Amino acid sequence: MRKTERLKTERLDKLLANLGYGVRKDVRYWIKEGWITVDGKPATSPSQKVIPQQVRLEDTELDHPNGLTIIYHKPLGAVCSRKEDGRLIYADFPERWIGRKPLLSSVGRLDKDTSGLLIVTDDGQLNHQLTSPKQHISKTYAVTLDHPLEGNEAETFASGKLMLEDEDTPCLPAELSIFNDIEVSLILHEGRYHQVRRMFASVGNHVNILRRTHIGSLSLQETGLAAGTYQTIKASELIKLILPDTIPLQYT
Repeated sequence: MRKTERLKTERLDKLLANLGYGVRKDVRYWIKEGWITVDGKPATSPSQKVIPQQVRLEDTELDHPNGLTIIYHKPLGAVCSRKEDGRLIYADFPERWIGRKPLLSSVGRLDKDTSGLLIVTDDGQLNHQLTSPKQHISKTYAVTLDHPLEGNEAETFASGKLMLEDEDTPCLPAELSIFNDIEVSLILHEGRYHQVRRMFASVGNHVNILRRTHIGSLSLQETGLAAGTYQTIKASELIKLILPDTIPLQYT
């Protein structure tokens, strides 16, 4: 997907600014001090045309010049949207990443009171692919309820007939696995606003604890990530983990 795009040359100052290193006047200073090299030679001008892989800043390769994709264990209390008040998820990442263009964005959202597996990327096409209903990517949630199940919830959720308040189309069938009276796992095949909480509210219950454990076949437990930590990954490798039976041509 981004291979052809990333092989194009671009201005040195624009490249470094877009990767979050600093403003263009910073780049001029770094060139003057001899801190930037291009293909092993001192950079000569902020307007110099470069390929990102050729550039070194203080003898160090540039930070993820081919795009940035993150597997993240979102902690409770962190907010996905930059428009909401509170501690943003981006506080858990290196400060430089916050200044990248295109901006990092979460793939879907988990609300402030939900923890668990979240993908964050600056790759718009990857974001679209992972959120497209055509991909049928399931999401699995571990749920702790306020009071015991009635006993008919699994059948209700699987029926494809459950209507949520203020909506005019029923929920797609969802799979409920019961561990005990108040601890369950729910697999969804769509992503409506606060869907898990609203589904249990519709059957007279309340969600006390909610954590996303899987996106497709990708398991939070298998990542070994503690809350608030992350790992970077290539888009092609992420797709293989989430959809192991799919080989998207744009990510070969």
